[in-house]
Amino acid sequence: MNRAQRGKLALTAAALGASLLTAGCGYITPQQTSHQYSASDGIRADLGPLQLRNILIVSTGEDKPGRLIGAVYNSSSKDVKLTVNGAKGSQTEVPVKANSYTLLNDKSDAAILSTTGGKPGSLVDVKISENGTNVSNTVKVPVLDATLPEYKDYVPTPSPSETSSSSASPSSSASASTSESAGTSAGATSSASATPSATATATSR
Repeated sequence: MNRAQRGKLALTAAALGASLLTAGCGYITPQQTSHQYSASDGIRADLGPLQLRNILIVSTGEDKPGRLIGAVYNSSSKDVKLTVNGAKGSQTEVPVKANSYTLLNDKSDAAILSTTGGKPGSLVDVKISENGTNVSNTVKVPVLDATLPEYKDYVPTPSPSETSSSSASPSSSASASTSESAGTSAGATSSASATPSATATATSR
């Protein structure tokens, strides 16, 4: 065998070894596209005709209200309503049109749970159900706060009713103080008017 033939044989062996090595790596290494994963910080879940994507809760504390954000897709030919039940009886509903989707990141029609049930950075159990095929499931949803700037605008603010009730107490106290002061002043005025009258009667005698 001359030098040229030996060179061709070496190149062929190298090419064969490289192809086998590549095939072996492909065989033992799972392909990334064969696995489903969430592209954001939220979770994904399938429920009957609904597909929940990048679902998470934005809240400032365990006993504070939490806003559900993400997207809900409806693959059926009729409108479906998603119901989410959280801690301490909190509940919110998300209507999704037929063959359409609802983005919970929109400013309007926010899906709010009155109680989050977990601190930011934790996972909380929420029960999800839909009225299309009456399927339900319990999933763990992450809780995040405004530490990440992209979620700052989604932190729930106190409802007007909570604000009015908290401001009602000082008003009530002020009213009570005003009434008490008025009563005291009225009593003092009556006593003052009664004194000259008594004096006048004693003088006339």
